Amino acid sequence: MKTAQPTAAHQLCSCRVGPLLIGIEVLSIQEVLYHTGHTAIPRTADAITGLINLRGQIATTIDLRVRLGVEPSPDAELVHVVVRYRGEPVSLLVDEVGDVIDVDSDTFEPTPDNVEPVVRELLTGAYKLSDELLLTIDLDKTIATSNNRSTAARGPMR
Repeated sequence: MKTAQPTAAHQLCSCRVGPLLIGIEVLSIQEVLYHTGHTAIPRTADAITGLINLRGQIATTIDLRVRLGVEPSPDAELVHVVVRYRGEPVSLLVDEVGDVIDVDSDTFEPTPDNVEPVVRELLTGAYKLSDELLLTIDLDKTIATSNNRSTAARGPMR
């Protein structure tokens, strides 16, 4: 499997998704919303948890915990990280938003082999930080494949 190698230093927004530290390109992020509910949509893929209203514009909400097959932190208050995907806003639910981290291509590694295949396909690689790995998410794959009637991490829709 070939992964994209970053070409220069850039910034990633760190997010907690269960036990994972995920990095999202800062330039892809439109806004971060705390304490915002969403409206559930019946009969959608497990990862699509609903819709939010962004000042009159409707955005689909995707739960990254479901997409990545991890258990939510018990005390987490969900945070919406709104990204632009094909010109439209999409909300990614995470447990916590951390810092903006400057990363350099020298610390980039391919996604570790011990990461489950269903998760590995959603990642571009990892950056070695001083105390843990920052896994970088492929927004195109994560969002595009969220629209499937079932998600690999959770199985068929009930």
